[in-house]
Amino acid sequence: MMDNVSLLTLFVLSGFNETRNHQAHIFALTLLCYSFIVLVNVAFIVTVILDKNLHEPMYILLCTFCMNGLYGTAGFYPKFLWDLLSPVHGISYSGCLIQALVMYSFACSDLSIIAVKAYNRYVAICRPLQYNSIMSKQRVVLLVCFSWLTPFCMAINIVLTSRLKLCSPHIARLFCVNWIIVKLACFPADTLVNNIVAYITILIYVFHGLFIVWSYMYLIKTCVHSKENRAKFMQTCVPHLISLITFAVATLFDVLNMRIKDAKGLPQMLQNFIAI
Repeated sequence: MMDNVSLLTLFVLSGFNETRNHQAHIFALTLLCYSFIVLVNVAFIVTVILDKNLHEPMYILLCTFCMNGLYGTAGFYPKFLWDLLSPVHGISYSGCLIQALVMYSFACSDLSIIAVKAYNRYVAICRPLQYNSIMSKQRVVLLVCFSWLTPFCMAINIVLTSRLKLCSPHIARLFCVNWIIVKLACFPADTLVNNIVAYITILIYVFHGLFIVWSYMYLIKTCVHSKENRAKFMQTCVPHLISLITFAVATLFDVLNMRIKDAKGLPQMLQNFIAI
């Protein structure tokens, strides 16, 4: 059995079984969606780079957010589009780990960037006189590096996954996710360290979420008594809140879908929708 495990070099993405009758329509919609994502994000990034008036912390952080969006979608959409046109839905072992790393780091970076944006809005509205000194160029660079590098430090999860002996090549998803690969381990006892590190990571990003919630609660409390601050909040914070809620709901459902055993009873089409 161990010899067979060592030969596992290809995963089968069985989540595509539910798309066979609609692949042409899904491909067209997905291509349109991905093209729109790339166009809008690239246009915004180029605009911020070329317009010196936009070289401010808020726009730099939004630019970082867009770059992360391009990075994350590049880890999903091209492979997804290729699979929709292909009769065989497979991915190599190394390719699966790389995709899992991209999706993992993208999601963690997203939450880190939203946390930094929340901090930026807190300083801008609650401490306007100290804003320029607190959010200096050096501080913004450090915060951007924190948003991008911390998730890769947390990516020890992927390294731990690569040491596991796997007994099945079937992934009931449209793309590779670290925890799904871990669940294919031949010996559950070997995944103990993976579980510990995963829950530590989840805890770290739960604190990110709590910081964001605290920041916006404080902002709302501050803005209630000032018409000018209410206008600032509506213009800059509401879009951030929409991003946060969208991200949090999607991530929560996906994590619950992967980790709760009862989620196996969900229809594959619904699981695909939650994952995307």
